[in-house]
Parts: sequence; structure tokens; C-alpha cells
Amino acid sequence: MIHLSRVVLGVVLVVAGAYWTVTRLEPSTELDEASRRIRLPPGFAIRIFAEGLEGAPRMMSVGPDGQLYASLMYGGQVVRLPDLNRDGRADRVEVVTGGLELPHGLEWHRGWLYVAVSTAVIRLRPGRSGWERETVITDIPGPSGHFTRTLHFGPDGRLYVSVGSETNFGPERDPRRAAILRFNPDGSLPEDNPFAGDPDPRRRVIWAEGLKNSVDFTWTPRGELWATHNGTDHLGDDLPPEEVIVAVQPGGFHGWPYCYTPGLGLNLKAERSEVPDSRTQGFDCRKAVPALFTAPAHSAPLGMTWARNSHFPPAYRDSLYVAYHGSLGVQDPAKYRDCKVERFVIQNGLPVRSETFATGWRLPGQMCREAWGRPVGLVIGADGAMYVSDAQGGRIYRIWYKGQVESP
Repeated sequence: MIHLSRVVLGVVLVVAGAYWTVTRLEPSTELDEASRRIRLPPGFAIRIFAEGLEGAPRMMSVGPDGQLYASLMYGGQVVRLPDLNRDGRADRVEVVTGGLELPHGLEWHRGWLYVAVSTAVIRLRPGRSGWERETVITDIPGPSGHFTRTLHFGPDGRLYVSVGSETNFGPERDPRRAAILRFNPDGSLPEDNPFAGDPDPRRRVIWAEGLKNSVDFTWTPRGELWATHNGTDHLGDDLPPEEVIVAVQPGGFHGWPYCYTPGLGLNLKAERSEVPDSRTQGFDCRKAVPALFTAPAHSAPLGMTWARNSHFPPAYRDSLYVAYHGSLGVQDPAKYRDCKVERFVIQNGLPVRSETFATGWRLPGQMCREAWGRPVGLVIGADGAMYVSDAQGGRIYRIWYKGQVESP
């Protein structure tokens, strides 16, 4: 069941041969709670696009129809959130499919909506009698431990799927965990995978490993794969530094659980430090790929997006944006991590520095798990605005630049 504020009518429509479960919303033109709470750079504005979304909205994708689709992870649903009157608010919520086990990552590709669930990847498309559904991959390691699964299609047309670790400190029993996997769109094995000839058939789908929990990833304008990474817990408030951007190398081992990248900010040194734990002894950290950009421990970077297709000013359009979830692993209240959206300034293909883009979901001294909201996913919509999902608050926000796009 999905509940939304200002619900006035529930109906079932048939659109392009597909059946939609619909909840209608009254239009609203007033400033809302997000407008009052969230702080943005001058010229930007924020508004709640959809709210009352039960089941934890997580990742989003823009469909070929120009509308927003989102996963409701704990609700087991994928929903469509059209804004046909272009007032900056979802007109209604349309349930595309339900009954899924922990749906998370989703992306449109060649007419299909691919969805990553806990142990599989399915794909959907509207047909004459409803949504057609196919299972593409059936044997992704199960939902124990870090259970979110994120997928994206790369510039090479291959399907990439991130799988989190089973525990907070490995090693993994299944080599496909704490890794990014690579498939053909139909779920078959690409012949050019780094480990395609490995004797262990489970390793053949691995693209990169040693990534405890890469909740999201993207490709740079140069075609490089960058991923967020949530590292080892239980080493104190300051270790290890959070690896916000990892330049993922095909066939590379990126350090978890044995090594971490020292220092904060842009890292151009090819060095790793050993995690101070007896279970890491004997591993040579010189063999691990270091992170490209780090932040204070337990920042919990999740969703990421480029703003190239936005209607932001040019300086902001060329940046990368990352949602910080604000981890639970900090004991000192003075070091509680913020839940926010961070902007990364890119120069010569490198993230040279970061600055806060959107903040205000939590009060001073408050942990993010107790805050009004907690950002997760980011995507640029067909209207050039940025959409931010909030699994804790059950909302999706719309951020736009008033200087270039007329406010709704």
C-alpha cells in the first residue's frame, strides 16, 4: 500500500496497453517543508516531488516517456511518478510491479526497465495486456549482509551489477560478493570479462572486487567507471576514511577488507594502508587499487549522478553529485556525519575538491537515523532538475535552478 498526502481519488487506468494502479494528488503551489529546511547554493530551489512513499524509495531512473521511476525497496515495488502537468509535483503514483524481494537498482535500456532484486535481475516492458516480465539473471548471491543490488548499463552496452559484502569484515565465502559484476544484457557472460576463463565459474562474471558495498556507480565523460564505497566499520570514529569515489579498474582488487586509502580528499598516491586488525595480516596492500577521493569515516556515500543533462549553471553542470547517507558508526556526537548531497568539482578529469550542495535534513547534534530525512538516490530528470530520494522520510525531492528554469 502506498499513502500520499492530499490523496483525493484512487483509480485504475490503462496506458499504452499496460495496467497502472493510480493514486491521485491535489496540485500544490505552496512552499513546503523541504523549502523551509533544506539549504542550497544561491539561485537553487527545492520542493517535495512525492511524499508518503511507504517502503523506502531508493534508486530512480527516467523512462523513455520522460517520467520518473523509482524502487520502493521494503515495499517490494517499482513505481512510476508522472508529472504530466509539469507543476513540479507527481500527479499520482502508478505501481508498475509488486511482490519483489528488495528491489533496488533500476535502469531503462532499449525499451526494457531492468530491476535488480536481492538474488536476481528482472526486466519489464509495457505490453498489450500489462507489463511483460522476464528474469535475466537468477543466481546473484543472496540478501544476507549488505543486501542492496544496484545496476547500470555501461558505455559498452554491458550490464553491471554491484553486490555488497556478507559481513562488515570479510573475507567473502562467495567471490561475487563485495564486487561489481558484468553481464551481457540477456544475462550471459561477456567473453572479454577479466576472469572469463577462471576455473571457478562464480568468478567469471566479476569485473572488479575488494569493494565492500558500492551502492552506486557511474561513468565519467572519459569512460572511466567511478563507484561509491562504504568501507570497514568498528574501527572507531575516524578509521578508515570513507572512499567516496573509487576509480574501478577491470580485474582490479580494491582493498576491502584488508586495506584502506589514507588521508582525506583527492588521492593521487598509489598507496594503501593496512587495516589495523589481525585478520588482515599477510596481505600485501601494495596490490590493492587505492580510492580516488576520500572523506571522513562513516560518511556513507550512496547514490551518485552527473549533472551534464541538467539545467544547472555551467559550473554546476560539469560536477558530480553524491548523496551522503550519514552512517551509524560514529560515537562522538561532535563527529556525527551529515546526511546531505555533496558536489564534486571536476578539473582535468579529477575530483579536485568537494562542497556541500544540499543540507538541512538533520538538526545540529542529531544522528541521521533520527533526522527528518536521509538522501539515498540521485538522478537528473527529463526536465533538467535533480531528483533526490529519501528512504527514511518516504519522499522524493526536486531541485532546480530558478535562474534558468521557471519555478513551478
